[in-house]
Amino acid sequence: MALNQLKLSDGRRFEYFDSGPDRRYTVIAHHGTPGAGVPMNYELANAAELGVRLIFPTRPGYASSSRDPGRSVASVASDIKELLDYLEIATCACYGTSGGGPHALACGALLPDRVVAVASISGVGAYGQDDLDFLEGMGEDNLDEFGLALQGADNLSQYLNQAREAMVAADVDSIVATMATLLTPVDVAAIRHLGKEIVDDFDHALSNGIDGWLDDDLAFVKPWGFELDAMTTPVQIWQGDQDLMVPVQHSSWLANHIHSSELLRLPDEGHLSTPLHNSTKILSWLKGHLRDNL
Repeated sequence: MALNQLKLSDGRRFEYFDSGPDRRYTVIAHHGTPGAGVPMNYELANAAELGVRLIFPTRPGYASSSRDPGRSVASVASDIKELLDYLEIATCACYGTSGGGPHALACGALLPDRVVAVASISGVGAYGQDDLDFLEGMGEDNLDEFGLALQGADNLSQYLNQAREAMVAADVDSIVATMATLLTPVDVAAIRHLGKEIVDDFDHALSNGIDGWLDDDLAFVKPWGFELDAMTTPVQIWQGDQDLMVPVQHSSWLANHIHSSELLRLPDEGHLSTPLHNSTKILSWLKGHLRDNL
């Protein structure tokens, strides 16, 4: 799969995948944490069937995208604006899965003239809020990871480097074993369905180290850099009730603070199965908003 490189105005390299070339119905997809801008086959197939152009950027520090030390969630918006300008795309829609959810929301909040709709799929809420118990209901691995993120980069780096060693040497069975505290049966089935694709995604994302993963985690536990309450862009929030990575209170919190949002709760879905089983519906909703804005 061919990946593209853009040199940003500050000199950083920015990796992205582009299914192109049609500009009418463009969807920017924000990957999870850890991850990279490499689409799964089901995403490409569903987008092609709907006539949607998919663009997958790789966040700074992952794979060949240069690091942007100290970045916030909001930092993604300026990178995406440069990418849209470079590709001569006037308007787009965004979705983000898991750790990509806040980054998709940032684009909707900070680029309202370019982003017509956003889908947050299994997306995390903001840390340090009086009305959100961020860690409640998460599996043990997430409790360990976010606990170290709160202590700062040094302790978190050691943990993530150890996790990276296991992940880049992994096969499907070892990924399931490594992530056991975060997986309900429906998500185990999703990983086995994706198979080598998910292994390859981790390999590519972490090929140059943990910087992207580290900076994602640090960004999640500090202010995002934009106000959800002020968003006017239409938002769909997709949440599986069987999610041990990002439990259901996160989606409820997001829905309470994004007044332009619709919350879709899925009782039988988990963290990874939600995008896998609902990709066509999500892309169709985003395409509808793109069509309305032609």
